[in-house]
Order: sequence, then structure tokens, then C-alpha cells
Amino acid sequence: MYQVIEIYGDFEPWWFLEDWKDDIVSEKTFASFKEALSFYTKKWEEFKKTYPSFQSRSDFLAAFWDDNEKKWCVDCDEDLQQYHSLLLLKDDQIVAETLHEEKFNAGNQVSTPPSCSLNF
Repeated sequence: MYQVIEIYGDFEPWWFLEDWKDDIVSEKTFASFKEALSFYTKKWEEFKKTYPSFQSRSDFLAAFWDDNEKKWCVDCDEDLQQYHSLLLLKDDQIVAETLHEEKFNAGNQVSTPPSCSLNF
């Protein structure tokens, strides 16, 4: 099964931190890659229009953000960027390399905002 997952949190989706699933906002399941890719593409285009900054990879992991959307981290004593992320996975894993699409390998940010260093 394929999943298109939206997450919202302090880290870009490619980190796959231990508790990344706690940040899931929505998840939609598809029987075929074609259906999942169609839905992912539609959401990707919507997010790209909605958020001023983004970084997207050909393995169907993308982070979108607004520099003004931050959350205070008590542990690290700083504001952390919040990301609206979009993932297309197969059985909760990154999609096989042969299915990657370079169309999504894009971004428009100059530098990535800092993340909480306590989680590494």
C-alpha cells in the first residue's frame, strides 16, 4: 500500500526521527502508485502555492514553510521553524529508487532554518 502523509513539526521529513509519526496531520492510503502520485502531486502544488519556502526531493519527501511560523523550544532556548511536510511512502518506507521523479527535486530557500540540536 502507498501512503500520502502530511506532517507538521520542527523537522523536515527526511530526518525520520524516532517519533516522527506523532506529527502526522493526515494520512491517505492508495492501492496503486499511480493513484498515490496523482494525489501527492495535487497536494504538492497546493503546498507550493501556500507556503513561501520549500525544499522537495525526488524521493517524494517535501518540506514547506513560512519563516514567520515558529515555535519556542524550552529545551534548546530558541524559536524553531515549523514545517508542513508531504511524504509519499510505500508501506511506511521511502519509495523504491526506480519510481523517483526529478520534477520534485526542487527548492527555493537560500538556507534551511536551524533545527533543535538536542534531538540529534
